[in-house]
Amino acid sequence: MSTAPALLVIAHGSRDPRHAATVHALTGRVRALRPGLRVETAFLDFNTPSVGQALSSLYLSGVREVVALPLLLTRAFHAKSDIPAALAESTARLPGLSVRVADVLGPSPLLVSALERRLAEAGLTPADRATTAVVLASAGSTDPEAIAVIAEIAREWRHTGWCAVRPAFASAALPRTEDAVRALRAEGFARVAVAPYVIAPGRLPDRIVAGAEAAGADVVADVLGPAPELARLLLRRFDAAAVSAPARLPALTA
Repeated sequence: MSTAPALLVIAHGSRDPRHAATVHALTGRVRALRPGLRVETAFLDFNTPSVGQALSSLYLSGVREVVALPLLLTRAFHAKSDIPAALAESTARLPGLSVRVADVLGPSPLLVSALERRLAEAGLTPADRATTAVVLASAGSTDPEAIAVIAEIAREWRHTGWCAVRPAFASAALPRTEDAVRALRAEGFARVAVAPYVIAPGRLPDRIVAGAEAAGADVVADVLGPAPELARLLLRRFDAAAVSAPARLPALTA
């Protein structure tokens, strides 16, 4: 029986095969950074294994301590409801299993560094900051807390030298990416870049790209994906959770 905690990364899941491939590339990078750590992946929907399947597999292999890490950028519905419910179901049927829940990934300076990396890979240089406006394009949420976090990240990122940074959303909130790009153009910014604040490809990230291209954005960065900054952030969240008290998961009702 293993006494060392394992890391279970819980991703959203998607019908788009690029999503799971990107998540697995990221967890592979985490394994490479810390070879002694057992790292497994689960999905809330569309892909396998499910959270319950992954925890059962860990349990059958002798693991009794797990850090569950939501692969999410904000604390919205999935972090507040879906993931705790899935974890509660498993701990109720797996005696002796202890689960600690790590914080979601955002906000973090490492995420901003990953955004900067993707913009640089798309062709922007440090000299372009003063003449480039950036649209921080997230998937979107109906959760006011999540929307407020995205807006605050945009405000803080603006202080690093970009001439403007505005939030936008692919769903559930406004403005849309194309509207944010057009608004910046109308304000007189000659160069507009779109930085997708999403982890993996899928329907909503594709909507961000389509909106950016429709509005004539000059630069469209790639998703965050398996950026090295994200891998380090996962380990940072794991380390913080590994020394915390086990999570109080919601009680199951019949």
